Amino acid sequence: MDGIFNSPFMVKLQEFGQKLGSNKFLSALQGSMMSCMAPIMVGAIFSIICAVGPMFGIFQNGDAVYNILYAPYHFTMDLLSLWIVLIMAYNYGKALGLKSPIMTSVQTAVCFALIACTWGTNEAGASVIDVTYFSSQGMFVSFFVCWFVCQVEKFCQDHNVRIKMPDVCPPSLVNGFSAILPLAFALIPLYALEVIISTSTGGAMGICSGFMAILSAPLNALTSVPGMFVLCGFAALLWCFGIHGNMVLVSVILPMSIQAATANAAAYAAGGYDALVFYPIALYGSMAICGGTGNTLPLLIFGLKAKSEQIKAISKIALIPGWFGINEPVTFGMPIMYNPILCIPYVLNIFVVMLCTLIGYKVGFLVPGFVPIVTLMPMGFKSFLSTLRWQNAIWDYLMIIPAGLVWYPFFKVYDNQLYNKEQEALAAEAE
Repeated sequence: MDGIFNSPFMVKLQEFGQKLGSNKFLSALQGSMMSCMAPIMVGAIFSIICAVGPMFGIFQNGDAVYNILYAPYHFTMDLLSLWIVLIMAYNYGKALGLKSPIMTSVQTAVCFALIACTWGTNEAGASVIDVTYFSSQGMFVSFFVCWFVCQVEKFCQDHNVRIKMPDVCPPSLVNGFSAILPLAFALIPLYALEVIISTSTGGAMGICSGFMAILSAPLNALTSVPGMFVLCGFAALLWCFGIHGNMVLVSVILPMSIQAATANAAAYAAGGYDALVFYPIALYGSMAICGGTGNTLPLLIFGLKAKSEQIKAISKIALIPGWFGINEPVTFGMPIMYNPILCIPYVLNIFVVMLCTLIGYKVGFLVPGFVPIVTLMPMGFKSFLSTLRWQNAIWDYLMIIPAGLVWYPFFKVYDNQLYNKEQEALAAEAE
């Protein structure tokens, strides 16, 4: 195993990861994701509560109690891109040497909100804001907005493009007036692009929705077994770049899943398990079978014994949410996104687990689901309830093994890298 860790590929990969980590923009991006652990964890806790309640009959999905308990999730995870872009703009602004990174953060949030949200009124005349793309769906666009706004601010600062105030004015007032022109120069082209796209599509799309539509358009044809490998690998790869891959696929996956479950429900009623038909869509669950997208639960299990205090801490707090399939804490906490050392096993293990699952279906150990289950559940519960077979439930846990075999060598390399950084930091403090 030491030969794998010290192989030329792993050494080059580690060097590449260190170079990316030194990039100001990517460093700000990763730092903002790790800084958002508070809303991510609070959102995960309330999501788990809302998943457990209906299982024990305490309340039901959609009733008054459920809606009250689910509200914190809306204001944490469903606004995650907004919280990340606020912190990211501040971090990137500081890295670029901007005079008032807090104002840069506000400017970025304003520009992102302008293109990510739609503002209207309901039948009662109350204002209504669609914040769909404030969630992880709009994350990649928020990264671009952050980069663009900060670069405009940097240009204006370097060329002294600002509204000047007398020196006797308070610094806060000076910073406020200095931000007017950079905000206008960043906001106008972004909003113009939004208006052009909206006008040309009859109001059907904007920057965010158009970006997602472009990604999802060619995927409808990939409905075969090889196609599902392509779809799932593509979705995981998108996540590595901050794009919600699952949401890109939802227009393809959801109808296929419902059709397959409905057809198999009728088949089961007519002929029992022997009448069930394997549809390739059944493989889609393999990309999140143990710990959420990327099958990240093995990474957390390894992380409990990590040398790095960062990995160990993230693993401890993310383990229970991961068991429920909520892996945002590990995705943002490690982080996995824009981290080549962890992105490779994040994508690669999906193919391995999908292949094992395909074999499981072919030999008859697994049966296709015929009960549609769309709510969040602990690992194995959904597989059991959708098939009423213990074999399907235990399969989720068996897949920790092949997924773990893929994760382990990359985990060790990343653990050693962070551990060495932590030791260097401690040595510097001791001097």
